[in-house]
Amino acid sequence: MAQREFVALRPGAFEDVRAVSLLPELERRLSSALRGKKDVVRFALVGLLARGHLLIEDVPGVGKTTLAHALAKAVDGRFLRLQFTSDMLPSDILGVTIFNTRSQEFEFKPGAIFTNFLLADEINRATPKTQGALLEAMNEGQVTIEGQCYPLEQPFLVIATQNPVEHHGTYPLPESQLDRFLMRLRIGYPDRQSEREILRQAPQEEGLSFPPVLSAHDVMAIQKAVSTVRVDDALVDYILAIVEGTRKHEGVALGVSPRGAQALFRAVQALALLEGREFAIPDDCKRLAVPVFAHRLVIATRFGTQTKSSSDTAEKLIEEILSTIPVPL
Repeated sequence: MAQREFVALRPGAFEDVRAVSLLPELERRLSSALRGKKDVVRFALVGLLARGHLLIEDVPGVGKTTLAHALAKAVDGRFLRLQFTSDMLPSDILGVTIFNTRSQEFEFKPGAIFTNFLLADEINRATPKTQGALLEAMNEGQVTIEGQCYPLEQPFLVIATQNPVEHHGTYPLPESQLDRFLMRLRIGYPDRQSEREILRQAPQEEGLSFPPVLSAHDVMAIQKAVSTVRVDDALVDYILAIVEGTRKHEGVALGVSPRGAQALFRAVQALALLEGREFAIPDDCKRLAVPVFAHRLVIATRFGTQTKSSSDTAEKLIEEILSTIPVPL
């Protein structure tokens, strides 16, 4: 599907027009880091602006880390990469309280979660207990340790990766964890021209040394502007019809939750803003339904049991449901 270009904003359309007007440059910088993947870059920005989190399901070496690092560089935010393993503990993510013998007091040592952009690499290699340490942070923007709440830095974005091919020594993410991710993306291999540019890329370019485009304050201002994008009642009914379609489809054992419906609503607003519009259109819903909804489905097999959906099966089901629902005029 052809990607729309950013259009000029009407004066006074949003509270911070300056920050919003920098979005095309932000997208251009990310596209220069992840070549040939404009849709992936745009959807990653949708996740950031909609205050969501991203799950990237793909094979190693296609640019998952590059995308996360470039986003942190372009936004002038702190970036941490955490390699998930079977022996990782929740305290490695959240932090730990230790006793300081000099002050004779307990002190909290923050973990990797206290950053702006956290790359949770191969998240499905950690145990369910460790995976669960991310739930409160992803949903509420805070962590609770020994009864004490600690707010996280803003903006806060988790980009988790997992390899869909290798399953030995992995722990599949439960539905409650998957539902916290705004979108699941697949980067895929680059086309030949883009891969040629990657091979020709100078070594000094690999460090992603470009200056930041937005500050953390700018991002939060844009996130606030996202909530002001108009979504017509007919479009809300269209979103609800898609959600209801997932719940009633005979091939789906567990459909999209109300949290999933809210996720598509916010993502639609963010995509409209990225394209310079003050209002959402039905095409926004059609473009985002697969990445926002597919990972939330549990597919019913022919044996009557419930299994987590493969990417291809879930995406085809969403596309089938979309084809049966009238598009509002």
